[in-house]
Amino acid sequence: MLDFPTKSALAASAVEAVPDRDWWRGAVIYQVYPRSFQDSNGDGIGDLPGITQRLPYIAELGADALWISPFFTSPMDDFGYDVSDYRDVDPIFGTLGDFDALVAEAHRLGLKVMIDLVLSHSSDRHPWFVESRRDRTNPKADWYVWAEPKDDGSPPNNWMSNFGGSSWEWDAGRQQYYLHNFLISQPDLNFHNPEVQDAMLDVVRFWLDRGVDGFRLDTVNFYFHDAELRDNPPLSPHDWNERTAPRDRPYNRQDHLYDKNRPENLAFLKRFRALLDEYPAAAAVGEVGELIRGVELMREYTEGGDRLHMSYAFDFLNTELPAIDDIRPVIERFLEGGTDAWACWAFSNHDVTRHATRWAEGQADREAVLRLAAALLLSLRGSVCLYQGEELGLTEAEIPFEDIVDPWGKRFWPIIKGRDGCRTPMVWDADAPNAGFSDAARPWLPVPDEHLALSVSEQEGAQGSLLEAYRRFLAFRREHAALVKGDIAFLDLGAECLAFVREHGAERMLCVFNLSRRATDIALPGDLMGARLLDGTGDFGARLDGATLSLQRHGAAFMQLD
Repeated sequence: MLDFPTKSALAASAVEAVPDRDWWRGAVIYQVYPRSFQDSNGDGIGDLPGITQRLPYIAELGADALWISPFFTSPMDDFGYDVSDYRDVDPIFGTLGDFDALVAEAHRLGLKVMIDLVLSHSSDRHPWFVESRRDRTNPKADWYVWAEPKDDGSPPNNWMSNFGGSSWEWDAGRQQYYLHNFLISQPDLNFHNPEVQDAMLDVVRFWLDRGVDGFRLDTVNFYFHDAELRDNPPLSPHDWNERTAPRDRPYNRQDHLYDKNRPENLAFLKRFRALLDEYPAAAAVGEVGELIRGVELMREYTEGGDRLHMSYAFDFLNTELPAIDDIRPVIERFLEGGTDAWACWAFSNHDVTRHATRWAEGQADREAVLRLAAALLLSLRGSVCLYQGEELGLTEAEIPFEDIVDPWGKRFWPIIKGRDGCRTPMVWDADAPNAGFSDAARPWLPVPDEHLALSVSEQEGAQGSLLEAYRRFLAFRREHAALVKGDIAFLDLGAECLAFVREHGAERMLCVFNLSRRATDIALPGDLMGARLLDGTGDFGARLDGATLSLQRHGAAFMQLD
């Protein structure tokens, strides 16, 4: 093991006497997809006791918190994002007692625990929906979004589902359509009904009382729909971006003014935040499912101190290897007007192709690209989400059609192959069955052969490995408040180098990233004279000779400014 302070060692050396209400600002949050992290009972599916078993790994990595994707009772049509009981654990993942044990162990190791709440929709097997669809007069008749057909029997409007086709499904019992922005079996809750809001806030309180430190809010901009059910207009050519909103999905051809992104959302977010503020240090990060105005919604949802703590969109989750023009404008748009809003940035998660494939596939120096990506992500102003396995450089797996389980992948195969490729099991031990994930003969998704050489056992303690690079840079980040909570100001140091200054209190740090495919020399301007290279970031190959900064291909430099 390389010699630098670990998160668990720091946690053991000091007990937090007063909870830090600001812990989330600049926090590094490690996302765990529970089905694929660690199987403890040999059924081929990861579970809560398995996560507890592996918590020391997350702490040693240097994360501040873990976000656990849904583990609630569910028919698993969308693998937990279709909830049939918000207050219990699905038996495949364990019990409420297992969850309590996980929280206790995480807190012992100095880790916060955030859980994934899916408030915009439930499973069609949730008792609320079972009652709601029974007739038009029952107590929960208005808990979901029901609407009359047009005179010709067609759906109420042109809204489309993320999973293809109309977002309206006919119900023969009520003789009405119900709204589903995702699967037919995921009916949307009606947030215009105050009783629905109250019920969801009761769910939030249930888990806060159980000891969680916060929440990741799934599809946070989908809570409200237009009460008039107006048609969405087509997306204008000016707003079209083929990289972030490809034409292969009809959903991306609409401007989603009325089926999501509604202004009524802000009032509910204020109610939600007021509830969290009743607790010592609870926090939330919202997922903005919007490809066109995501950054603007992130700012709107997190500014002012009475809405969400932080939010993320998909600007860096669907791109190829980014250039300056892919990064700087996004950050600057978010910070327009000197806002106090706070972002949470990510390059990979459970819904998108892993960035090790998007950015480094086929490149001879893929390790350098991925080290640069890690350093860049961990240097931006905001909090950070790391997705399990990105610290190992796991690639997007190629899953044969017969092994595909993701409903999105089945629907759009082979043009869109779904999300299974980023959800394959974590690889712990290259020599163990299923790479140490499970003793089952066949896990729920196969372990790709190409992942074995990237396993924890192959990288842990290995000088120069990507895993140790992440650990080292996370330790470096903890030592510099400017990287955690500081302001950011961009500099112009050449067409191929992204440069900015992070500043917090008396500390000022210059961060420079060579995003080109060749080495470069940069002449530092006079106001940066006297900068000195900082140690502890790993070997990025930077050299400073007087006023000339030399960066290798895919290199970076971190310099202290007086």
